[in-house]
Amino acid sequence: KGYLMIFCIEDDTSIRDLMIYTLNSAGFRAEGFTDSSGLFQKLQAEQPQLILLDLMLPGEDGISILKKLKSDHTTKEIPVIIASAKWTEYDKVMGLDLGADDYLAKPFGMMEMLSRVKAVLRRTMPKQSLDLLRIGNLELNVREHTVSVEPSNLNESNKKQIELTLKEFELLRLFMKHPGIVFTRDILLNKIWESDFLGGTRTVDVHVGTLRTKLGIYGRLIKTIRGVGYKMEDKL
Repeated sequence: KGYLMIFCIEDDTSIRDLMIYTLNSAGFRAEGFTDSSGLFQKLQAEQPQLILLDLMLPGEDGISILKKLKSDHTTKEIPVIIASAKWTEYDKVMGLDLGADDYLAKPFGMMEMLSRVKAVLRRTMPKQSLDLLRIGNLELNVREHTVSVEPSNLNESNKKQIELTLKEFELLRLFMKHPGIVFTRDILLNKIWESDFLGGTRTVDVHVGTLRTKLGIYGRLIKTIRGVGYKMEDKL
């Protein structure tokens, strides 16, 4: 789930920061906006898997933003959860009628927010997408524990399977779940090897090296950040 992006539109800085912190801690990627202008600008560059939308905002209000999102073919499929202190039955019905997927009445707890987010994602996301990680033609299937490359040549019909060791698979899974995020060698050691490693950070370098080799051209996606660690790009 770490590759799922959630946008939070909330003008109260402390609430917005807490929402983003909670979502990041739960393994999502989250980004916050105080008003509609920042949101619509960002939507041109990246589409989230879900939007948390406050109704009472400076400038354009949440209902107007919701109408815009739902009337634009590029954004109408993005699930929206309204989060607002306006929680009369009329407000709820109007929000849901306009296409919102759920309604959080303020003040709400962060655990309630998380469970609502997960419930909406379960309903709206393709079932397989939570088990499948994909960058270009590279595909990692979490449930089947396989890594494959789709043939780029139309004459080839079969996916090419890539055999990885358990640690290589876990490394690749972590990278693909968090494209663009830089991981230090110490964090990678901690997350992948936990307490069962004897070698130092050199262990990470060796495994990243063999993983790159096995991935062929997709090995180029894994970038070395000098003096820090590694990150994975989301395009060749």
